[in-house]
Amino acid sequence: MKHLIENYKLVQLSAPVTSNGGFTSDYVSLKNCNMAYVVVNANQAVGHATAFEVYQATSVAAGGAKAIANAVPIWSNADVAATDTLVAQTAAVSFTVAADVKKKQFVFQIDPSLLDVANGFDCIAIVVANSGQATNFVSIDAWLDARYQGNQPPAAITD
Repeated sequence: MKHLIENYKLVQLSAPVTSNGGFTSDYVSLKNCNMAYVVVNANQAVGHATAFEVYQATSVAAGGAKAIANAVPIWSNADVAATDTLVAQTAAVSFTVAADVKKKQFVFQIDPSLLDVANGFDCIAIVVANSGQATNFVSIDAWLDARYQGNQPPAAITD
């Protein structure tokens, strides 16, 4: 029997925080994973087309941070109160939610080999644009498909 914790490293990149002013989530290292699934939950209390962009860096301290160059698969649920279905979106380096008042969820699927690995980029974060709305909140988690599975996969928040 497979167990979630033995197969995936779960890392919180951002606790629920307002998107007013924008922010960058914590960076997480992908050096010990096969695939990363970054799950974003957005509570839009005021409609705003907030953009979310995947960034890469050479360290969890954001060394050399820059936007990724390769498009990644994205799935979205534009209204989690109405359905639990994630719908495939056009692959991209960023995703912008609709400017409506709904709770949303979307997922970036990031293959570590698509990062600028030749130049040492193996960490990712999500840059959240300024929504200008103090009552809009976002939380972000990474589900890392662990390369080394077991009860305690290697840390992903250190280099």
